Amino acid sequence: MAENETVRTIGLSLGADICWPACYEHMMRRLDLRIPSPDGTLRFNVERVFIEPFDLEQSCRYDVVIDRLTHWYHTSREWIKKAIILNDLYVFNNPWSLQSMEKHTSYCAMMRLGMPIPKTWLVPPKAYAGANPDVQPTLSRYAKLFDLGKLGEQVGFPLFVKPYDGGGWRSVVRCKDEQALRDAYEKSGTDVMHVQAGVNPFDRFVRTIGFGPQTHHVRYDPDAPLHDRYTMEEGFIPTAEEEHLRKVTLTINAFFGWEFNSCESLRKDGVWYPIDFANPCPDSQVTSLHYHFPWLVKSYLQWSIFCAATKRKMRKTLDWEPFYEIADSGSSFDERLDGYAKIAERRFESDRFEEFCGKHLAHLDEALYEFFATQDAKTAVRQKVTALYPAHEIEPFTELFWGRIQKWRADSAATK
Repeated sequence: MAENETVRTIGLSLGADICWPACYEHMMRRLDLRIPSPDGTLRFNVERVFIEPFDLEQSCRYDVVIDRLTHWYHTSREWIKKAIILNDLYVFNNPWSLQSMEKHTSYCAMMRLGMPIPKTWLVPPKAYAGANPDVQPTLSRYAKLFDLGKLGEQVGFPLFVKPYDGGGWRSVVRCKDEQALRDAYEKSGTDVMHVQAGVNPFDRFVRTIGFGPQTHHVRYDPDAPLHDRYTMEEGFIPTAEEEHLRKVTLTINAFFGWEFNSCESLRKDGVWYPIDFANPCPDSQVTSLHYHFPWLVKSYLQWSIFCAATKRKMRKTLDWEPFYEIADSGSSFDERLDGYAKIAERRFESDRFEEFCGKHLAHLDEALYEFFATQDAKTAVRQKVTALYPAHEIEPFTELFWGRIQKWRADSAATK
């Protein structure tokens, strides 16, 4: 390290991720950033975080950690918690919020803020696991019998049965009538389930990815194969509706302390209904994102570099009161949403972020355009395809995804 240089270290806490970390690391080497600061010229080092025993009082060499693991892997989550508390580590996403704020809580919270969440009931589980001796006496004394058919009529068919805590489309069943509802419940086992009204008929399904103050809208087709669900369609909703969905997504993310999350919304009769927005470890794989994958890599880069370079302080508490004050103001929903979004923009430091990127990362678009024509980028795509697809499909699907990335390059060049 040269004199008067300071290194910021970014850690990647990974699970099955292959493609985006490889592209992220290649891009960081290509950028070879030197950013002036009061601490001297800032350089950046990227390391993968390994799983090992740790002393609660040990130091932490990372300034920022990008976390893709702690929503299911406890050892890494507890290391991250200790590093935030004792070492002032910056991590996205907030591990306490991620651990405790399942889809059930997210529905309740956004109902409290006045968002048009579809009617949702929670029902007790069909079965109980384990040998807790208190279960049977508790149920015999206090569990009321209920008529699932009448509940379904109240919600309205068709409806959806799904686990209250989500899980990547796990056990989600569309029920067109009472018999289908009863069948889904019988098969639900020990899961605690939501019964949620469908939004029918809808004319648009949009997934909005939020990454700090950055948002990206994609028309989503849930009935298509996984590699075609993120469509490549452009201009599918008016600009005003794009801005509405941006505000909804930023509000949800700022409320829960999620800097990386996605929000699914359905449009019916001109109204947008958020239906699934507790996804604080969103899909980051080229095998599903394809055309949109370069945007994701760019967003990873910009937000992590900004947080590391500016020593952005992590918000360890959620502080919902400012949102509730607006919720109780008596103003229209659009006015309240504007207020929520302003809180979110402040918490994500949107203006400071845009200024930073304009000053220090203005060359990033060109660098990404060049990188996604390289063999290194194509190798990252092939490695992910190889991990997921049978041998005879590796080359066809590698070429499919690579071709869609090249379409992104062509479209990017056309808009320069």
